[in-house]
Amino acid sequence: MKTLLHNDWQKVLEPEFEKDYYRELHNFLKEEYQNYTIHPDMFHIFQAFEWTAFSDVKVVILGQDPYHGAHQAHGCSFSVLPGVPIPPSLRNIYTELESDLGIQPVNHGYLEKWAKQGVLLLNSVLTVRDGQANSHRDHGWEQLTDVAIERLSERAQPVIFILWGKSAQAKSKLINQNNNVIIQAPHPSPLSAYRGFFGSRPFSKTNAALTAMGEQPIDWQLPTTVTRANEQD
Repeated sequence: MKTLLHNDWQKVLEPEFEKDYYRELHNFLKEEYQNYTIHPDMFHIFQAFEWTAFSDVKVVILGQDPYHGAHQAHGCSFSVLPGVPIPPSLRNIYTELESDLGIQPVNHGYLEKWAKQGVLLLNSVLTVRDGQANSHRDHGWEQLTDVAIERLSERAQPVIFILWGKSAQAKSKLINQNNNVIIQAPHPSPLSAYRGFFGSRPFSKTNAALTAMGEQPIDWQLPTTVTRANEQD
């Protein structure tokens, strides 16, 4: 079995890589990458898992599918590479972060610092065709990422799941709510942010829950300048 993940996620998800649905997904992706422009590039599909090992996860921010514009997606929900304009949803996340914790927005959308503190930036679907939102939905990614959510939910150490929007909130059925914390709000997109995302205070709620668990809170302040890391680290 080829090693796809370079930390303890490999052992957690390895049984899935042997299943028929994942083989079908693999074949589908081979054709897609050959015939279309797909985001992210194939070397960064699993970046969220690479940046935040299974045993290190404290918080999950669940997205839907990757950004479908050129040079945006790099395998982590809501994050974009240095030098790429900040997408509207992430801009709204920064606005709420400032309102919630007084943290000034930065001029980039690279969320590596969050991931390295234990914030898993997971999308339900890990690839997308250029310019075609949800184009890789229902090809098997959801099965894999649902298992990732379930395995985190089963861990002895609790996890805080941040679920923005109906698509993410539908995953709550996978989560053991007796042992984990769910923080829900409307999606931060411009279409829904004013329906309750603004004012939902997810960052202070997350840190309060971490403190109650005896965990170190997240330092949500991003660096003002960033360079692209070696993203397989």
